[in-house]
Amino acid sequence: MDRISLASGYGNFAIPPAALAAAQAVLTSAGQQGNPLAISPAAGLPELREALAQRYRQRGASATTAEQVLVTGGAKSGLFAVLSEILAPGDEVLLPTPNWFGFYDLVRRAGGVVRPLPLAAADNYTLRPETLRAALGPSTRLLLLSNPGNPTGRVYSAAEWAALLAVTAEFPQLWVLSDEIYEGISFGSVPVPTLLAQPDPHQRHVVVSGFSKSLALAGWGVGCLVAPPELAQAVAARLFSTGVPVPLPNQAAALAATRDADAIGAMLCAQLLARRQLLLDALAALPGAPVVTAPEGTYYVFADFTRFLGPELPAIEASAALVQRLAAAGVEVVDGATCGAPGFVRLSYAVDENALQQALVRMRETLAD
Repeated sequence: MDRISLASGYGNFAIPPAALAAAQAVLTSAGQQGNPLAISPAAGLPELREALAQRYRQRGASATTAEQVLVTGGAKSGLFAVLSEILAPGDEVLLPTPNWFGFYDLVRRAGGVVRPLPLAAADNYTLRPETLRAALGPSTRLLLLSNPGNPTGRVYSAAEWAALLAVTAEFPQLWVLSDEIYEGISFGSVPVPTLLAQPDPHQRHVVVSGFSKSLALAGWGVGCLVAPPELAQAVAARLFSTGVPVPLPNQAAALAATRDADAIGAMLCAQLLARRQLLLDALAALPGAPVVTAPEGTYYVFADFTRFLGPELPAIEASAALVQRLAAAGVEVVDGATCGAPGFVRLSYAVDENALQQALVRMRETLAD
């Protein structure tokens, strides 16, 4: 039986035509002139950095400058560079969970220690200021959030950000990092707010993002980060010493996508809307389905399958067994245990609709046994 993957973190989106044309123009120009490709500055093309800064200013971060923006070889590279710069061995990173499984290894490799802060599905994964304050300790160096959240699709509103940052402002040495790579995949009534639009009295707010999700440039290896000037300079020096700049054709594609970001995001959401509803309806039809709050962002649903776990096994082992059972039926999913929530599964609907329908039939038949 062929397997259908609902586990991939990448969508099946076509490359935006303007981005593809921009990359081809760079290659054609170099070929016609008989020249090698030019090499970008380590921090990225000035035009792209300025375009990104302008986009954040349009989203309410009025003080953002191009000098604060760095172009990185994907969002992971930006995350690791920032974490390596701000964490000392043993520093704690407070991570509200469920959250993206990749954070754990990135923090470990940068010398830090993840301290999970479990949030409840029944409370729509709400992080309350009093919960945050109680979790912050003398070793906490960084609060790491995703907005929209991967895997939950939870979006922190501007009001929620303000309430949480009123707490973090009491800790001048605490960094706050927001992973906003899915910001353009949003089904709420208002755009996803950026951390950068909030006051930053201690110059401790950082945003990491990229082009593979909301801008349909999966495989192009372009990310970005925005940091206070001193940290941005330090990270730029680290990038110069440890890697190579993002190739110019890729940055040209990213520049075109940045300039057309709102239209691209709207197009992707329009493509995803019917598949999103198809998945939600199928989950609601499963035996014993709980009431599901539709995720506001990303192209995932984080489904509660705890009722299908074998009671004879510990939760993490039972969760792995459930995922293996689905895989044996030809459906690949992400085990929620890797995100801090055993018994949940992350399901992507950024896949071909026919494949999604077939996967849902297999899932229903398997779980109904």
